Amino acid sequence: MEGFGIVHLVLLASVLVPLLGAVFVIGTYNALVKLRNLIHNSWANIDTELRRRYDLIPNLVAAVKGYAAHERQVLEAVASARARAVSSCGRPASQARDENALIGALKTLLAVSERYPDLKANENFLRLQQQLVDTEDRIQAARRFYNGNVKDLNTRCELFPSNIVASLFGFDRADYFEVDSLDVSAPVDVRFGAAHPGSHH
Repeated sequence: MEGFGIVHLVLLASVLVPLLGAVFVIGTYNALVKLRNLIHNSWANIDTELRRRYDLIPNLVAAVKGYAAHERQVLEAVASARARAVSSCGRPASQARDENALIGALKTLLAVSERYPDLKANENFLRLQQQLVDTEDRIQAARRFYNGNVKDLNTRCELFPSNIVASLFGFDRADYFEVDSLDVSAPVDVRFGAAHPGSHH
């Protein structure tokens, strides 16, 4: 009778162990797929906000040029950096380098604008500056969400035993998107209505 019980336990174990293993593999695989999709979707959000900033830049350059046309080198540097960022289509880590170059050029442009009181008081420039502030806020929020998803995926790709499932099904570590903050100050004069209800500032 004792031998019969041992046989039952062995049979039960032979069924349960593979079953639990299959449940773990399926659950881990589905979690990895979900994270990969979240990363793709959150990267699309970053891309949308970056393109919003790209669209603002020509107008910003034109506004500065109207008051500081002789700052040609600064204006050309922004236009060149924007062109490189727009055409960048590599991995996030690679694209971040082009974005950081653009941010550096924009910081220089905004520093130049500080030397022109008439420009700083220009309603169109103030509006563009406020839009840049709001866009930068959205970029940083989208970046944090994306990087959070990347961290979750990379952790699962590194920790045992989920790393075995990740390797088995070809899940790779994802790149973080590390970019400098533009640190745009909100314009003081918002008579044009940038501080409407629902604004970030």
